[in-house]
Amino acid sequence: MKKKILTGLIAAGVLVASLGLAGCGGNSDSGSGDSGSAASGSVVIAGSTSVQPLSEAMSEVYMEENPDVTVEVQGGGSGQGIKSIEDGIADIGSLSREVGEDEKGSISEEYVIAKDGVAVIVNADVNVDDLSLEQIKGIYTGEITNWSEVGGDDAEITVVSREEGSGTRGAFTEITGVTVDDVDNTTKDALVQPSTGAVKETVSTTPNSIGYVSLGSLDDSVKVLTVEGVEATSENVVSGDYKIQRPFVYVVGSEVSETAQAFIDFAMSDEGQKIVEENDFIPVN
Repeated sequence: MKKKILTGLIAAGVLVASLGLAGCGGNSDSGSGDSGSAASGSVVIAGSTSVQPLSEAMSEVYMEENPDVTVEVQGGGSGQGIKSIEDGIADIGSLSREVGEDEKGSISEEYVIAKDGVAVIVNADVNVDDLSLEQIKGIYTGEITNWSEVGGDDAEITVVSREEGSGTRGAFTEITGVTVDDVDNTTKDALVQPSTGAVKETVSTTPNSIGYVSLGSLDDSVKVLTVEGVEATSENVVSGDYKIQRPFVYVVGSEVSETAQAFIDFAMSDEGQKIVEENDFIPVN
């Protein structure tokens, strides 16, 4: 009798253990499936206002395809993109310029998701069609103050610029020579605006004004100048003939969620790059 009881207890123990292992195996499979899926959760992108419309276009498509994912896109400028990563308040920082050497310690990876030209725009009534890089430098440093000095009418130039920390401003001032030895020499008389849209709006409504905006933001409200005889087009950016151009960059910190990484992978995919092209920016693959 004792032997039968012992045998029964052993059998029961084996059954319980087997059920326990089966239960653990099920949880493991389920957990593996959850961790392997990036189709749920949230992503916060913060930074360049030039990159912002492209991020919004990508996020709209991505959320339609992944209804359990929420992507929030914020502006603030390229400098804010880096700071948001440093402060841990964004999953992805967006920049419309190269990452500075002094910023590389804050990020673990950077992804060039698109390229863009920076167009030089003027009010529609300005009687000038083309400027050289040297003339643009003279206007933005305050050495040239009248349109007559560059072949236009006798009218004082109103300079419109982006705010300090803007990726568009950083790229523009570096390429045109306004920034020398890391010192931005933009004239103090410039009207400083906080976004691409604000620059375009100011130039469109201010007589004799000049500004600069992302190529993908152009519309008929302003006049676009050629630079050294070259039109600001995607084709001329790709060929290198148009000199005022910059990258659109996503950056991340040391800890990247699977959801954020999946969105970046989407941006770099053929589908994401098609969205880049549809929004008048330049694909990178």
